[in-house]
Amino acid sequence: MKFVDIKNDVAFRKIFGNENKKEILISFLNAVLELPKGKKIEKIEIKNPFQLPEIKALKSSILDVKVTDERNITYIVEMQVEEPDGFDKRVQYYTAKQYASQIEVGEDYPKLNQVIFIGILNFKFFEGENYLTRHLIINQKNKKQELKDLEFNFIELSKFHEDKIQITTLIEKWIYFLKNSPNLDVIPENVADEGLKQAYQDAAKHNWSKEDLMAYDYASMRKADESSKTKRAVEKAVTEAVEKAVTEEKTGTVKKLYEKGMSLADISEITELSIEQIKDILLF
Repeated sequence: MKFVDIKNDVAFRKIFGNENKKEILISFLNAVLELPKGKKIEKIEIKNPFQLPEIKALKSSILDVKVTDERNITYIVEMQVEEPDGFDKRVQYYTAKQYASQIEVGEDYPKLNQVIFIGILNFKFFEGENYLTRHLIINQKNKKQELKDLEFNFIELSKFHEDKIQITTLIEKWIYFLKNSPNLDVIPENVADEGLKQAYQDAAKHNWSKEDLMAYDYASMRKADESSKTKRAVEKAVTEAVEKAVTEEKTGTVKKLYEKGMSLADISEITELSIEQIKDILLF
C-alpha cells in the first residue's frame, strides 16, 4: 500500500477538506488544540471544501481549509511547504482579516467569534525544539489570557523526531502521519482513532480516482518546478554578487596601482584584466 504526500496541495485539501469525511478534520483539530472532554469539537462546517477543478487552477503555494464548529468558532488549517517572505505578518493579517470579516460595518462587535489559526510548516520558524507551539495574547503582568479571540498554533514538522520519542498521544500520531505518509507502506498498528484511521485510508493511492491522481502528480511537478526556479534564481543572485564583488575589488586595485605610477601593461598582468578593460576603468 502506498500513501500520498499530505504536503501536496491536492492531497492536503482532499484529506482535510472532504465534506463526507469531517471526522478527519474534527480528530485533527481536537488533537492539536488538546481540548478536554466537554469542550471537544463534535460538528463542523467546511467553508471551502475540496473541489478538484478549483485545486487544479491554483497557482499559490499556500493552501488552507476553513471551518466553523457548533460554537461558531472559525478554524484555519494551513499547510506551508516553503517559508515565504513576511510569513509571520501574513499569518497575523490573514487571521485578523477572517476575524473582521464576520461582521459588516455598523454591526455589533459582540457578534465577533474566536478565530484559531493552525499552521503546518515544513520548515523551522520559531526558536527552540518544540514541534507544536501555541501563541496567545497574554497580559504581561498577570500572565492571563484576557484577550481570547485570536489564537495561533504551529506544527513544525522538521522538529518532530520520532526516533527520540514514543509515539503515544493522538497529536504525535497525527504529526507522524503528516510528516511520513509518502514513506509508509501500512497503517501503523497503534492507530485506533477513527478520524486518523480514515485519514490513512483516504491517503492510500489505491482509493484515489485516476483524475485525482493526475492532479496530484501535476501538483507535485509544479512544486518541483517552483523549487527548481527558486534554486536557479538563488544561484544566479549569488554568482552575480560574487562577480560584482570581484569587479569592484579589481576596479579599486587598478586605480591604486595607476596612482602609484604603474604601467597599464603591469596592471594588466597583476589584475588579469585587458588593457582595454583597464582603460575603461580609468576612463581613458
